Amino acid sequence: MSKQWWKNAVVYQVYPRSYQDSNHDGIGDLPGLTQRLPYIKKLGADVIWLNPIYKSPDKDNGYDISDYRNIQDVYGTMADFDTMLHTAHQQGLKILMDLVVNHTSDQHDWFEQSRQSKDNPYADYYIWRDPVDGHAPNNWGSYFSGSAWTFEPKRQQYYLHLFAPGQPDLNWENPQVRQEIWSLMRFWLDKGVDGFRMDVINLISKPAGLPDAPQAPGAPYGNVEPLVSDGPKLNDYLREMNTEVLSHYDVMTVGEMPGSTPADAITYTGLDANELNMVFQFQHVGLSPNPDQRLGKWNDAPVKLTELKDALSRWQKALDGKGWNSLYWNNHDQPRAVSRFGNDTPAYRDLSAKMLGTTLHMLQGTPYVYEGEELGETNVHYTSLDQYEDLESLNAYHEIVDDEKLIEPQTMLTYLSHMSRDNARTPMQWDDTTNAGFSDAQPWFAVNPNYTTINAAAEVDDDHSVFNYYRRLIALRHNSDLIVHGTYEELDPDDDQVFAYRRHYQGQTLLVISNFTDQTVTRDYDQDTASEKLIGNYADDQGTTLRPYETKVYLFK
Repeated sequence: MSKQWWKNAVVYQVYPRSYQDSNHDGIGDLPGLTQRLPYIKKLGADVIWLNPIYKSPDKDNGYDISDYRNIQDVYGTMADFDTMLHTAHQQGLKILMDLVVNHTSDQHDWFEQSRQSKDNPYADYYIWRDPVDGHAPNNWGSYFSGSAWTFEPKRQQYYLHLFAPGQPDLNWENPQVRQEIWSLMRFWLDKGVDGFRMDVINLISKPAGLPDAPQAPGAPYGNVEPLVSDGPKLNDYLREMNTEVLSHYDVMTVGEMPGSTPADAITYTGLDANELNMVFQFQHVGLSPNPDQRLGKWNDAPVKLTELKDALSRWQKALDGKGWNSLYWNNHDQPRAVSRFGNDTPAYRDLSAKMLGTTLHMLQGTPYVYEGEELGETNVHYTSLDQYEDLESLNAYHEIVDDEKLIEPQTMLTYLSHMSRDNARTPMQWDDTTNAGFSDAQPWFAVNPNYTTINAAAEVDDDHSVFNYYRRLIALRHNSDLIVHGTYEELDPDDDQVFAYRRHYQGQTLLVISNFTDQTVTRDYDQDTASEKLIGNYADDQGTTLRPYETKVYLFK
């Protein structure tokens, strides 16, 4: 079996705006990240994935890029980037950039030119369509609420934006657009970056004719995802990207692919596919949507453990020996893991954070740790709409409550508290000083009030902290071919309290048992015959007894 370096790696995700401010403006920046690199190295991570740091009007926190070859002023300069990259490499850390090429900003020069007329050199860089009977070309709804089409008077046409109106979709059918993208990728790779996380990369190939999307009864627009995910030319585009760019560098690639199935992922990331190394799939984080389809993901129902196990097991079994999994609980687009899948009350936060970490890090794939996850950071539990900053959350509230009047304001606020992306975007909790040590100025976004008790300074030197537990999990992976390469065996899929599984490799077996409840339960998997217990979140081992949120890992030789 080939053992590419990214298979043994652990990735740490940094949301730069919220990580560390160094110049007293309340916004995280590249010099701030550089000064915190030793912390990431201490954790044991190998790779840092950076959310976008390019020039942007910031309508969607940097995912609307106006210049791919320059750094957003608030983050610093290109010299600051070069220093960060050099320092990271000196410390043995790799840097993964965020490649956002399904769309640009509407303030990118390409779009500024494209919108002027139908016959300029950039006219076909984006997806333009004539009106149909005086309205949008089809029923497509945006991921950020409202129509996916906006009218441009200068062309007397609509342009497509699967996200915000300020994020027009690029026309990948145009070979010039693809050449522009290959060029900007080479620009960063030639600087020495170690790969890309590719934003919604499976949405770049649109279906022929742009037909109407399925529309739920009473919904204002069609659900575009089934039509635009994994489009007809996606494989062609990814193969061309690999041939033109990626195959010439020793890099790591991960494609964000909403709506993809394991079969799709094998097509793109198969060990012989020559496209991408791995994908971010959404099955497990898309669980417990609202029963009312018009409300989409907005809900406050807990995830059912049997459904969670089914989702993760499905990907483990399907990709084994054929592709490679990305392992994650949360990121900048998801609520905090311990609040969503564990228990963030003071009594159980620490235990359930360690339990979740264990359950994920013992699976086959490359684990991703989102900033603050290694501390057991929680959702911020906002109670008022004016506390939110995220475009998706604000748009959803206005469409569902104000425009459609589908639910009461308080109900939607409860849903936002549970699911909003803003839960992940509060500033990093470094210590218990003002603003959690993130900045000595007013932060761009309010710090979670629990920073006085949940912070890095309190955890780094505490052997029993979530941080040091994560260090041990990462060290186990770095020293075990069984954890990296072992096949996956699902155990008791119908057990709605305990997630247990085995991994097998070259005559050795790993047994992982995690109690997802606040109850004491009993499960016997012959753990008394194990050669050794590798890790657990309680000081002692009571055998078949599993205390609240207890997790333990056994090795059988």
